[in-house]
Amino acid sequence: MTYEEALVYIHSTLRFGIQPGLSRITRLLARMGDPQTRLRFVHVAGTNGKGSTSAAIAAALRGTGLRTGLYISPFIEDFRERIQIDGRYIKPGELAEELERLLPFLDENEGEHPTEFELITALAFAYFARHACDVVVLEVGLGGRFDATNVIPTPLVSVITSISLDHTAILGDTLEQIAFEKCGIIKPGGVTVTSPGQAPEALAVIARICAERGNPLHIPQMEKAEIRRESIDGTNLLYDGTPLTIPLCGRHQIANFLTAFEALRVLPKRGLEFSLQKAAAGMANVRFPARLERLHEKPLVLLDGAHNPAGTAALADAIRRFLPDRSVTTVMGMLADKDYATGIGNIAPLSARFIAVRPESPRALDPRETARAAAVFCADTVFFDDLEDAFADALAHTGADGVLLICGSLYLAGPMRRLVRGHFNGI
Repeated sequence: MTYEEALVYIHSTLRFGIQPGLSRITRLLARMGDPQTRLRFVHVAGTNGKGSTSAAIAAALRGTGLRTGLYISPFIEDFRERIQIDGRYIKPGELAEELERLLPFLDENEGEHPTEFELITALAFAYFARHACDVVVLEVGLGGRFDATNVIPTPLVSVITSISLDHTAILGDTLEQIAFEKCGIIKPGGVTVTSPGQAPEALAVIARICAERGNPLHIPQMEKAEIRRESIDGTNLLYDGTPLTIPLCGRHQIANFLTAFEALRVLPKRGLEFSLQKAAAGMANVRFPARLERLHEKPLVLLDGAHNPAGTAALADAIRRFLPDRSVTTVMGMLADKDYATGIGNIAPLSARFIAVRPESPRALDPRETARAAAVFCADTVFFDDLEDAFADALAHTGADGVLLICGSLYLAGPMRRLVRGHFNGI
């Protein structure tokens, strides 16, 4: 089997849809010898910030010399982003080999084929176990309680990042309901870390479930963070006496990295020995696409995957804070099943010109609807069905000292990242 054939097979399982529940993957992993039981995990759930927090923890741990697996979703450009060891993507041949080893177990799966996410999760567990990872940073796909990643035993630490309204059709339409689903990763006898600044309704649920399951709850203290320098390139700060370099921009990233640091402080007490000083230094090496990522300098081209109200609010705060006097041309595309009106309402008022586009997803919002929502806040609003035409228009309206902001759905981020890098760098 080639890598390309493996991807075709994996993506073909999208036809099984999203089916919350652990029965299918539990049976599949049992037939595979339960590779997840041979691993130690940091399990990360939340609405916003779980990708950045996971990346920060993984960078810190590999900076200490520990062999560190990282499992994230979705990917931006390369499917292999989802499965990494020590910052290196799984090789194409390795992914194909892992899938070939897994296929015989699928044939025995009692007529219930796993979903795409379940298949990838099982493959990742086998890969991490085969390479004897010391620790795996495991990001939840959706929710927590019935997410395929939740088949693992009690993790070294459970991490709950910022909780807000998203995926309400599946997880519930209140913060309490969503928090309850996310807290499904909190297991008896574990330890939990949660982000600072949680909404009171969400924090109450987290604290209650931690108490019920015997988990000490650790929350970073923002008042102990002394900011030394901050810019569009990131933040240098002192936290409880420890210098931290946060290479991702925005006050929301301070919360994410402090959450990661609190998780790191817990781990030695859970039997994972390493130098906390080296771990803190390792956090400076985080590179994560589509998190206010700088793609070009003149004009300044920024790419961000903010796609829900909390994410777009954090993005808007960063633009106001660090680029207050720059003219902003925005290219934005959203999914129809998100609260797109609020997201657009957070970004469009900052835009001198707003260009609506269609993400590469069957769930994409029609750019005409995006433009209608944006026109309430930005008089100079247009739409394009073709991404190349949209990018050409954006460049034409962005001066050398201006800002070209590309944001919205992660299904837009990958194609636009390729387009921008190809234009400026010949990639």
